[in-house]
Amino acid sequence: MTHDPLIFAPEGGVARLRAIMAALRDPATGCPWDIVQDFATIAPYTIEEAHEVADAIERQAWGELQGELGDLLLQVVYHAQMAEEAGLFGFDAVVRGISDKMVARHPHVFGAESRDKSPEQQTADWERIKATERAGRAEEGVLDGVALGLPALTRALKLQKRAARVGFDWPSTNKVLAKIVEEAGELVEARDQLGPEALADEYGDLLFVMVNLGRHLGLDAEACLRGANAKFTRRFGHIEAALAARGKRPQESDLAEMDALWTQAKAAERA
Repeated sequence: MTHDPLIFAPEGGVARLRAIMAALRDPATGCPWDIVQDFATIAPYTIEEAHEVADAIERQAWGELQGELGDLLLQVVYHAQMAEEAGLFGFDAVVRGISDKMVARHPHVFGAESRDKSPEQQTADWERIKATERAGRAEEGVLDGVALGLPALTRALKLQKRAARVGFDWPSTNKVLAKIVEEAGELVEARDQLGPEALADEYGDLLFVMVNLGRHLGLDAEACLRGANAKFTRRFGHIEAALAARGKRPQESDLAEMDALWTQAKAAERA
């Protein structure tokens, strides 16, 4: 058992959290589960916690947001602790790095540049500074540095935006819609004539173009799909509640009955 007083100090702040994590990872006295974790095993939890922060914001569950942000902060401390143990870097280096980046990317706040610019101009300047940073990291390709671990829809959008900056983009929404029709036809052909691998390939192409359509329409595919998921959950909940009022469960119903209740849920939302 650790006797570090900082661990039990309510006002210990980030230093307290770092001490807790170090104690959990202590090979002699720490938690057996925490001791055997590494970057790869913790990464899925990091992604999950980031999504839970976004979910709390989406639901405007402000009472939950504090806890979710704490869970996400723990992930940063966890990775930094493992990095320090491996001699790679420490938490202070993480803080210094992001602080330096924010100062460098906001010369209109921390430097001599004028603040008299629109949010759109600031976004353009931000991307210009990021491009300079990528060049300094020897990222020569236009698509270099787009993280592989991003959700697939988000990564597709970032890849498309990068390509569009150098002119590789359809000139209009109509061209994207035509491509969707083409890809849908290829998907049908793969389903009817080709094997599972080709089918998966064509399905991926169709999803990729759908993301591109959203970009041309000013829509974020990830956010739109989250909205569709929430809508499906809400309407299916109506089906379950209506069936329960009839003394039934979904597995005791049939498609015709549930579809009618789905239509009822849609009508109620639009009323």
